Amino acid sequence: MTGNQEETLCVGSSNDLIFQSPRKRYSREKSVTELDDFDNEVVRRVVHSFYDKGEFPTTAKILVELREKLNYRGSKSSVKIILKQLNFKYKKCNDGRKFLMERSDIVAVRVKFLRKMNEFRRNGDTRPVVYLDETWVNQNHIRGRIWQNEENTEGLKVPAGKGSRLIICHAGSPSFGFIKESKLIFRCNSGNNKDYHSQMNATIFENWFSQMLLNLEQPSIIVMDNASYHSSLIENYPKSNSRKADVQQWLRDKNIDFSAVETLDELREKVKLSMPREKKYKLDELTYQIGHEVVRLPPYHCQYNPIELIWAQVKGRVAEKNSTFKIADVETIVHEEIDAVTPEDWAKCGEHCVKIQEEDFAKAGLRDEILEPIILTIYPDESSSSEDEDDNDD
Repeated sequence: MTGNQEETLCVGSSNDLIFQSPRKRYSREKSVTELDDFDNEVVRRVVHSFYDKGEFPTTAKILVELREKLNYRGSKSSVKIILKQLNFKYKKCNDGRKFLMERSDIVAVRVKFLRKMNEFRRNGDTRPVVYLDETWVNQNHIRGRIWQNEENTEGLKVPAGKGSRLIICHAGSPSFGFIKESKLIFRCNSGNNKDYHSQMNATIFENWFSQMLLNLEQPSIIVMDNASYHSSLIENYPKSNSRKADVQQWLRDKNIDFSAVETLDELREKVKLSMPREKKYKLDELTYQIGHEVVRLPPYHCQYNPIELIWAQVKGRVAEKNSTFKIADVETIVHEEIDAVTPEDWAKCGEHCVKIQEEDFAKAGLRDEILEPIILTIYPDESSSSEDEDDNDD
C-alpha cells in the first residue's frame, strides 16, 4: 500500500491484527461542493436569474448554467449541497411543485444593506465609505498552472502542501485607497491552516480596529461583515449551554423576577424576552462615539465589498513572484504588493461594486412582485423532507 492507502500494522497482546491509518485525521477537500466566495456568489446569482425571469429554478437547470459559467464538474447532488450551504430550501407549492427559496432573513438583511447604501448615494453623502476584510496567503501560493516537463525535473518545483500561512487584515476606501498605518500581517501559529478565521480573534481584531479608526482623517462610513470577532455584543447574555445557576444569577443582576421552581427552559425564555430586537455591537458603538457609522454587510455577499477584488489582485501578483516558497520571502512580497495597490485600483473596484449594489437594489423590488404569487401558493413551513428528495426537473 502506498500514498493515501498506506496503513500501519499493529499486533496486540491477543495477537489480533489492528490496522491504524497514519493519516486518520486527514480530511480531503471536496472541491465540487466547497466553492470560494466568488463562485458561491455566481451560484446565488444563477438562482436569482430564474426568479427574475419568473421561472422555476430546478437543480438540473442550475447545473446547466453553472457548467457554462464556472465550468462546474459536479453533479446535481453536489449542487444541492451548495444550495443548502447558501441557505436555499425547496418549498412545496399547492400544485405539487417544489420552488427553490432563499431564506427570508438573508433576503431582508441584503435589501436593508442595499437600501442604506443607495440612500447614502442618493442623498449626496460626502463621507468616504471604508471597507475592511481579512484574507490569507499560503507559503506555497502559486498560480493554478505552471510550466513543467513530463518528468517533473525542470521548471518551478513547488513543495508539497500549502505550507505556513500569513493572515492579512486591512481597510481602504474607493475615495483614497488603503488607510495609512492600518496594515496588519502576521503568521499563522497553528498546525491547522485550513481556516484563517481560527487565527483571528476578537482581541486582535478589536485592537486593530480601534487603531484603524484613529487613522481616519474624516468622519466615514465603515462597511464590514458579521464575522464572530467583528460582532462582540455590548452586553453578554447567557449562552444556550449556560448552567441554570448562571442564568439565575444573570436574571438577579438584571432585577428580573423568577421563581426557584422554574425550569432552565423557562428561565431562558425570560432571558429572550429581555433581549433587544436588534443586536448592539461593541465596535459599532465605539465607531459611533468617535464620529463614524458602521454598516453591516449581508451574510454571504462578498461581491458588495471592493476589498475582495483588491485581495484577488494582490494574491495574483504574489503568486507570480513567489519562487522560493519561504514564508519570510512571501511575507516580503505581500507587503510590497499591498503597498503597490493604488487609489486608482481602489476607485475601479469600488465603481464595480457600486454598480452591482445598484443593480441588485433595483431588482429587489421587481423580484418581490414576481415572487409574491409563488409565495402565496407555498404551504406554510413546508420544505423537502429529505436532502435527497428531488425537485421537479421537468
